[in-house]
Amino acid sequence: MNNIKTFVLLAALTAILLFIGGALAGKSGVIIALGLAVIMNFSAYWYSDQMVLRMFKAQPMDSNNPVYRIVNQLAKKAQIPVPKVYLIDDPTPNAFATGRNPEHASVAVTSGILSRMTEEELTGVLAHEMSHVTHRDTLISAVAATLAGAIGSPAHLFMWVPQSNQSSEEGRPNALVSLIMMILAPMAAGLVQMAVSRSREFEADAAGAKLCGHPLWLASALAKLEIANRQNHFKDAEAHPNTAHMFIVNPLSGEKLAELFATHPLTAERIKRLQEMAKNGMQ
Repeated sequence: MNNIKTFVLLAALTAILLFIGGALAGKSGVIIALGLAVIMNFSAYWYSDQMVLRMFKAQPMDSNNPVYRIVNQLAKKAQIPVPKVYLIDDPTPNAFATGRNPEHASVAVTSGILSRMTEEELTGVLAHEMSHVTHRDTLISAVAATLAGAIGSPAHLFMWVPQSNQSSEEGRPNALVSLIMMILAPMAAGLVQMAVSRSREFEADAAGAKLCGHPLWLASALAKLEIANRQNHFKDAEAHPNTAHMFIVNPLSGEKLAELFATHPLTAERIKRLQEMAKNGMQ
């Protein structure tokens, strides 16, 4: 099913890219956009995980680090290859997993999460991320982040394109069309991201709770993460908002269009579900 979702995502974002190309330069723009789409789709599928890790200047973590030990234990329990572990130098606590499949997976955590979480809470967070790996959600997330970023860039080129009230088959769009494109192209990319994001978080919470055996560990971690990310600014995440859906909690300082465009379900609801799991004996 996730492979089908990935194909649909690639097709949808490619269509948006082609539309932007056509709006910019007519048929010539479509041809150029098609070539870019082919390159981007190939790169997104095979290298999106490395692109995302480079965005956040993630560095391989030493095998003596507690995170590596916990990931190793969870991987054995989940019966999957041990993912590579990376550290992001940022005081805001957060984490994400990436990679096209469990054999090529990576888990990244910020330095802030190491100083704010107990080992139990950290285990809950990492179990959540490992669940994304086992469910193969990581490919969809990385592809969405990479292509959405690519779509947002040409959309903003309209700010620098001279406008004309006259249009032809090969001409540039008028100012109104440009304005609409500047707003709708990134929005459309974001909506595609969110279509594959919210429900996955609930599923990863439940699977992660079962993997570590303690739903309240993750519930406690989510509460701390929510407070910390409201109080602090994750600078690299703010610079790359197209990656927000990859993190365990929303790393952005604010949502421009409130809950409609939120990349994550409400943290309070996630905590409530985990508490109910614990109360019901993780049934």
